Amino acid sequence: MIIKKLCKEHTKLSDSDIEKIEDIANALPLISDLVRSDIFIDCITHDPDVAIVVAESKPSTHESMYEYSVVGELAFRKNEPAALRTLETGMPTRDLKALTQENKNVRQNVVPIHNNKREVIGVLIMEKDITRDISAINKVEVLTETTEQLTETLLNIKDGRHALTYHVNDAIIIFNKKGIATYANPVAIELYQKLGYKDDIRGMEFNNLSLDENSIIEVINEPNLISSEVNVGKLVLQVKYALLQSENKIIGITMLIKDITEVREKEKELILKSVAMREIHHRVKNNLQTIASLLSLQSRRVDDKSTKKAFTDSINRMLSIAVTHEMLAQSGIDEIDLKTIIEKIKNSTLKFGVPFMKKVSVSVSGDAITISSDKATSIALVVNELLQNSLSHAFKNKNEGYIRISVQKGILYSSVSIIDNGSGFDIDKIKKESLGLDIVKSIVEDKLQGHLNMDSTSSGTKVFFDFKNE
Repeated sequence: MIIKKLCKEHTKLSDSDIEKIEDIANALPLISDLVRSDIFIDCITHDPDVAIVVAESKPSTHESMYEYSVVGELAFRKNEPAALRTLETGMPTRDLKALTQENKNVRQNVVPIHNNKREVIGVLIMEKDITRDISAINKVEVLTETTEQLTETLLNIKDGRHALTYHVNDAIIIFNKKGIATYANPVAIELYQKLGYKDDIRGMEFNNLSLDENSIIEVINEPNLISSEVNVGKLVLQVKYALLQSENKIIGITMLIKDITEVREKEKELILKSVAMREIHHRVKNNLQTIASLLSLQSRRVDDKSTKKAFTDSINRMLSIAVTHEMLAQSGIDEIDLKTIIEKIKNSTLKFGVPFMKKVSVSVSGDAITISSDKATSIALVVNELLQNSLSHAFKNKNEGYIRISVQKGILYSSVSIIDNGSGFDIDKIKKESLGLDIVKSIVEDKLQGHLNMDSTSSGTKVFFDFKNE
């Protein structure tokens, strides 16, 4: 009666939905003992960010984490995102951290409860104390958290509708010690029907159901969880085995089968996209270098110094972008290291950018920052422009000097500074006359969502710009 009362007061569930919830609630003690965990049923309230606990069960074979009953208590999205997510999407949620009504940190496994119309009317929640020492195998699948009580119950279960394995998305088959399948959840039955099996797989021998090369003897003799990946027709399946024990004796085998076809297909798509992106970046780099070469040939026919300088600036800008595409072509991914880009720009610039008979050293230091290709291209243009300006103007009255480029990673914004010990310049005058600085300012503010600061004295120039992190 308590379930009906809570549902009528706090939810929009129909009488038939409530009956379904009550039916499953009757099986909670069985499920709780199966997994030796606290089990709950939550239903969504009139507030989409709040659920209510309508039923609970504490394991009789294991210590509960709860001192008091939480039936009737509210579960808020900020504390239990797994429960609210599954209520909304109908998708199971695995191993997500939550904060209980008694302010304990737990991890929740949540599966939906559907009515006859396949609508989500509630969720079944299993909780584990995250402070407990759980082995790696226990974290893989719900069923591998079985204990002696779970083993004996599953092997003798008659009503599969109420078993937790009924709600698991992976195929689960239980074999007794003779290798006969005594239990199969609905996912397993459906999977083998896809594979062409006409008869009920329950009662079949292990050798007729095994999908890999492992024999039942090999599985029994293997102390650890056996895992393999097999291709069956168009399906890619991950098969795992776990021994079922009671009083240190092997009494059966659990076979878990996960359909990872979609995962492998997505991996193939990513590989193909990576290859395609690499080829695109390679071609863009080659095209930019070709254009730069053509401009270089054209500039040799020009005598006017200002026109020649315009050619040189354009060539350097193209080559700085080409550096980014060259690195992306090598990595095949859309992220590259900022310091590596700046280092390559420095090397390219020093080949022909240092004034004749001048000894200028350029160093790059600072933090490693990974950035997207779009951001890398913008920063490459800015650094190239500032470095070119420094090399061209800072050392007119000096025979030697240094330029230090530094990268600093921040929480919200990261920054790049270019510092030289040149002769300095009049910032206000340069800002009015320099197209390069206009380009730099525009890129920093519009593309990088950052700020540009300059300071110049007779002792040198400091240029600082920042950019918003990814």
